[in-house]
Amino acid sequence: MIILCKTKNMKYHIIINSVKSVEALKDAWTKNDYIALLNKFGLEDDQNSSFQELQELLFLAISDYEPNEAAAIILDYKLSDHLNENQIDQLSHEMLLDKISEEYPDISLHHELFNINQLLYKAFNGTFPNAKATIIEFEISPNTDVTKEVVLKAFDKTLAKSNVIKRLFSDQLAGKEEFTEADSIIWELTSTGETSYILTTSEYWMSRDEFSEAEFDATVIEFEEEDED
Repeated sequence: MIILCKTKNMKYHIIINSVKSVEALKDAWTKNDYIALLNKFGLEDDQNSSFQELQELLFLAISDYEPNEAAAIILDYKLSDHLNENQIDQLSHEMLLDKISEEYPDISLHHELFNINQLLYKAFNGTFPNAKATIIEFEISPNTDVTKEVVLKAFDKTLAKSNVIKRLFSDQLAGKEEFTEADSIIWELTSTGETSYILTTSEYWMSRDEFSEAEFDATVIEFEEEDED
């Protein structure tokens, strides 16, 4: 069986309304997360504490541990389904030196690694490197088949030539190869209106100063596979 590719073009009009950098993501952690982590750090909590009280108590509990020990506990809580004990131990040390949420080879874990890193960064008052996320509010029309892949291909028109997505995934952006990585590059894509969206990603993938145009037209080339006997 020979696999051939075929392409379909779609034209979009995009308006970038805002691009901002943040050091933490809203709702990255829940009260239940904090209660579970408190238990892992050896503290119990009554269920009536506020979110802020739980966070303060957790930070106090974390501070009794060495930074790499605290990192290992939180990594195990969040990523034990994806990482084995040795990987967690290694990451718990590497996180003190590097922005693992940007450098870890498996980019599908970058989102969770960012949230873990920033929790530790705040708990240890800057002992861990400070990573940042990018939040983009934009409009796209027509609002047809708007996926993470489509958005990245449309943004290709405005992003700087030095942008890391353009450098690493040029064939995917051009529709020559399947772009499965798009789901990991864009952490969240939320519709906020008829044609408006909010996108969350790492500053590593897209930063504020990499956008050259606030309003533009883009042709998106979709990659498809067609089987032929």
